[in-house]
Amino acid sequence: MSEIWMWLGNLTNSKITALLIFFTSFVVIVLYVYSGKNRKARLESYKDIPFVDDHDKIPGHTPESDKGDK
Repeated sequence: MSEIWMWLGNLTNSKITALLIFFTSFVVIVLYVYSGKNRKARLESYKDIPFVDDHDKIPGHTPESDKGDK
């Protein structure tokens, strides 16, 4: 077990290990976000939110959610 920690303690090996962990995490997140049709449609509907002036045009917005704003 101590050999594994010694191997990871070497900066060359730890950089490669970190790269593999982060790249794998990135690929898993991208596949999760773009895999489901419902999720993809919901995310696509959110792309116009910064350009919408009225709260009524925001997808999934209900008038009841404005009660805490005033």
